[in-house]
Amino acid sequence: MTTTAERPNQVHHGRNVKRFREMLGLKQEALALELGDDWSQRRISLLEAKEVIEPELLSKVAQALRVPEEAIKNFDEEKAIYNIQNNYEGANAGSGALGQYQNYHDCTFNPIEKWLEVLDENKKLYERLLNSEREKVEILKHALTDFAKR
Repeated sequence: MTTTAERPNQVHHGRNVKRFREMLGLKQEALALELGDDWSQRRISLLEAKEVIEPELLSKVAQALRVPEEAIKNFDEEKAIYNIQNNYEGANAGSGALGQYQNYHDCTFNPIEKWLEVLDENKKLYERLLNSEREKVEILKHALTDFAKR
């Protein structure tokens, strides 16, 4: 098995899925619930260990995380860190009193509103997860009382 250390230009899809999941504040169980009944926390863990994820599955995971497929395919942490390090205030010649904002004037959405939308979606997802767990408890209670009656 080859690793990304042996092929430095290869992006690790599973690691990127994990990063996006964590950035969105989702647990593996919540992502599993979002992907469907045949998914579990263990299966998400195995998925996050995969270097290359099949295109159909990658598309399904990207849709569940509500991120573009290309983001998972192309995200490179080293490049992101390099970008952040070289684009802080004062790092480029054009930055001055207003220079730090010059790259953001074309923003067509309010990032805070987007963040609140994601938080609301996470809340709904956790509520569905909680309801699912409550249903499991009820099923187990009924099974236990049926077993006790025998």
